[in-house]
Amino acid sequence: MALADVLKDNLGTFVFDPKIEHHFSDGLYAKQMFVPKDHLVVQHSHKFNHLSILGKGKAIVKTDTSEKIYEAPACLEIKEDINHAIIALEDCIWYCIHATNETDISKIDEVLIKEV
Repeated sequence: MALADVLKDNLGTFVFDPKIEHHFSDGLYAKQMFVPKDHLVVQHSHKFNHLSILGKGKAIVKTDTSEKIYEAPACLEIKEDINHAIIALEDCIWYCIHATNETDISKIDEVLIKEV
């Protein structure tokens, strides 16, 4: 099976419990998740630019062209169409902040995340 197929089949799944919490306010959505030390949020890209906030911990953010270590508190912009992955160096609390009017949590990833 090709890597793209593996990523597509596993998009939005985790080998750990990310304890996802959803927050909504007037055209804004924030996904809060827990990423345990030494775990990975699989590489993916979004349809729109958005902000990510590392609220707790230390993590590496890898893209196709760069790799940077962030330590909380940190706020970064994730550009649309840029593949990125998060590797937790410590237990992390991570927030993804998106401008959207979608409030159905069963549809939110479909609206925001690009298909592989």
